[in-house]
Amino acid sequence: MSGTTTAAAALRRRAAGDGADRWVVLVVLCVSLLLVALDATVLHVAMPAVTEDLKPGGIQLLWIVDTYPLVCASLLILFGTLGDRMGRRRVLLLGYGIFGVASGVAALAQDAQALIAARALLGVGGAMIMPATLSILRQVFPDRRERALAIGIWSAVAAVGAAVGPLLGGFLLEHFWWGSVFLINIPLMLVSLPVGRLLLPESKGDRDGPWDVVGALMAAAGLFGLVLGVKRLGGGDAPLGPGTLLSLVAGAALLAGFVRRQRRRAHPLVDLRMFARPAFSTSVGCIVLAMLALVGLELIAAQYLQLVLDLSPLQTGLRLLPLTFAAMAAGLAGSSVLHRLGPRRMVVFGFCLTAGSVVALTAMGGHDNPGLLLFGFVLLGFGLETTLFGAYESMLSEAPASQSGGAAAIGETSYQLGAGIGIALLGSVMNAAYAPGPASVPGVPPSASRAAGHSLGEAYEVAGRLGGARGEALRRAARDSFVHGLHVTLLVSAGLLLLGAVMALRLPRVMHCEQPPAGSASAVPAPRGIADSRVSA
Repeated sequence: MSGTTTAAAALRRRAAGDGADRWVVLVVLCVSLLLVALDATVLHVAMPAVTEDLKPGGIQLLWIVDTYPLVCASLLILFGTLGDRMGRRRVLLLGYGIFGVASGVAALAQDAQALIAARALLGVGGAMIMPATLSILRQVFPDRRERALAIGIWSAVAAVGAAVGPLLGGFLLEHFWWGSVFLINIPLMLVSLPVGRLLLPESKGDRDGPWDVVGALMAAAGLFGLVLGVKRLGGGDAPLGPGTLLSLVAGAALLAGFVRRQRRRAHPLVDLRMFARPAFSTSVGCIVLAMLALVGLELIAAQYLQLVLDLSPLQTGLRLLPLTFAAMAAGLAGSSVLHRLGPRRMVVFGFCLTAGSVVALTAMGGHDNPGLLLFGFVLLGFGLETTLFGAYESMLSEAPASQSGGAAAIGETSYQLGAGIGIALLGSVMNAAYAPGPASVPGVPPSASRAAGHSLGEAYEVAGRLGGARGEALRRAARDSFVHGLHVTLLVSAGLLLLGAVMALRLPRVMHCEQPPAGSASAVPAPRGIADSRVSA
């Protein structure tokens, strides 16, 4: 019996490629992810230089920042499912090429319109790369325990990219012009293309029927409208404003039509029956809730460090580094924790730990407390990554191997939507708790009070113009109101995180590691030559 089991395991290992090859593939995939994660944040520190050089208008400035995540989030499902049909490596390599070309266009942009177009093209490349990396990882690591370790490394690299982006951007801006933050992508992509072509295995889902082009376009347009509406809400637009309302309604209507179309088709683009599986639907919900609670909070925390504690941008980035390091540690330890605790207890533990860290951070006040911030950010990073690791791993393992691209796209889309909704929701909570404070300062003209109620930064500008005792009183009241609003926002975030812990109780109690039958099509990825011939056919 043991001999049969050993022979079957050896057969699976030979079919997937030997262990060393799989880990080399993981390195290539992680480099791909690192580039996309870097590009999502590296532009932030370059915006003042971009503004000085290209002189974009206010609306153009917003589109320079938002075009990349907006286009990327909209196209994830389209390219994730296209990879399941055409071949995941093909889509990934095409994404490499588009990303490299777009980086060159962005670096050499002479006006705001060209930079916006290049950022949109970068979003197309990113949408090809992101789901392809996860779906190839799903195929290359058929053993769930190995796959969990690979996902942990993958997620740790994502955390590194998000943190290193602003630091790398600052270094480049000290020595070169702002276009260098894009230009560094080109040599990396020139290396990634031939290496990926040589080392990455090709795979696709064994599914019949044509690819639903209309459904893919409906999903892309619907997500574009929905994400755009959410971003407008996060930017402070009125919920019933014509632009915001139209985007939300049109996006929701298109997505509802997409769902209805998929249910009626014999060969749907996305098999919605995946959502009938409690582990899959619960994992997606946990990803949304985790990001909803945390992303808006991180934005407010950055404002607190700079505007209340008066730290420089570099000091702020350094203060937030412990959060990143803790997230990296959680990703690397995720496989062991998942094996010991199981998906349910791991995700519940992550949510509760994160909620506890958020409650602890309510002790933040108007004066610096480095020890408290270090403690809170470490717990926050470790708890958040533990939650996301458990949810992503459960979602990807629950999805059929033939739909791994679509499942990865759904996970990434949930991440983006949760982040956008979190900024809008927690930003609204923060504004509601903050605005009454500056308005109650005696002796300040009503117009100045209204302007000060928009944001703490604007309150400081108004206080500087007023000067004297009135300006100092307004500045102090605005700072105290911001701290009060931060506390309220933290408590709302803690409530959302505890709601996520309750939701996670629907996840499986134990980590099931049974292998699919060795002869099944989804058991292992085909060797590269076989897969190539199948795709070519």
